[in-house]
Amino acid sequence: MKFRRSERLIDMTNYLLDHPRQLVPLTFFAERYDSAKSSISEDLAIVKETFEQRGIGTLQTVPGAAGGVKFFVKVSKEKAEPFVQELCDLIADPDRLLPGGYLYLTDILGNPQIVQKAGRIIASAYADTDIDVVMTVATKGIPLAYAVASQLNVPVVIVRKDSKVTEGPTVSINYVSGSAKRIQTMLLSKRSIREGSKVLIVDDFMKAGGTVMGMMSILEEFDASVAGIAVLVEAEKTEERLVNDYLSLVTLSDVDVKEKKINVHAGNYLTKQAGGDLHESSSN
Repeated sequence: MKFRRSERLIDMTNYLLDHPRQLVPLTFFAERYDSAKSSISEDLAIVKETFEQRGIGTLQTVPGAAGGVKFFVKVSKEKAEPFVQELCDLIADPDRLLPGGYLYLTDILGNPQIVQKAGRIIASAYADTDIDVVMTVATKGIPLAYAVASQLNVPVVIVRKDSKVTEGPTVSINYVSGSAKRIQTMLLSKRSIREGSKVLIVDDFMKAGGTVMGMMSILEEFDASVAGIAVLVEAEKTEERLVNDYLSLVTLSDVDVKEKKINVHAGNYLTKQAGGDLHESSSN
């Protein structure tokens, strides 16, 4: 079946968006659309230009007989800034205050549109970083972790605080929570991560960073390395920050329970992107 160019462009775009960071040979598209490679190359040039103009991402050309193209999600600072501000406005709603000064974030983490946008922004920061797995801890960080992983085309592994029969044999460690200073336990299935894997840690909220440190410790048991750390929200006022090299979309600066005020501002993502050191920090 012969495809018109408009049909090729639509189907090609959809395929590339569904297969980020995956090498797609030109022969695959040529056979798929029964078209010459020269026509496919022209189509890909149009797709690449549109992706970059619209802030969707970019196409990387891999030369050679076994080459092809790879799609990488890329979100510019100009595209990310309005979304980060929207997040700040949502989180600053005083109705989110819970007893004890906690914030209700479940509706945000349960909103597919918000989570997918946040996932694209975080994935964009690590698009050029070598990542094998996205890791999070159960349960609230799971939607965000999957949103990031879908854009990086890697699996998700979930650290748990209790054993599940369906997980099989597990590795467990004890860690000290950064805020409560309590000794807690986290477990990870032995089948979850291959030795030497490069792992991006993603979580919904970070205060002192004790949970993140725990995940970093459990990775040592697998001889795996941390490729980056990203959180949706970080707490600014904390006695001791256990993690220094991380990415945040929103910073929670203060919670006034009496006045019912939640003070938030943009996290370090926009600052790092403006300074051009996102990828540098993720590769340390």
